Amino acid sequence: MNYVYMLRCADGSLYTGWTTDPERRLKAHNAGRGAKYTRSRRPVELAYLERWDTPREAMRREWQLKQLSRAEKLALIENKNTEA
Repeated sequence: MNYVYMLRCADGSLYTGWTTDPERRLKAHNAGRGAKYTRSRRPVELAYLERWDTPREAMRREWQLKQLSRAEKLALIENKNTEA
């Protein structure tokens, strides 16, 4: 499986990425071995997660999410969290 995720950083900013192992990737971000962007914004927490069948689908969705405004990303996170 492939996953697209959004992290909420300690400074309140959002980071979007994709991975095959969300738990491992979250640990890497918090250990300072993730993206350069998150290294100085730790700790980070998982705010949003979507599952996709192929890496191509996940990367396409990652790009789509990165095009959203902050307000749109926050609305997506809020809507996903209220569905659970």
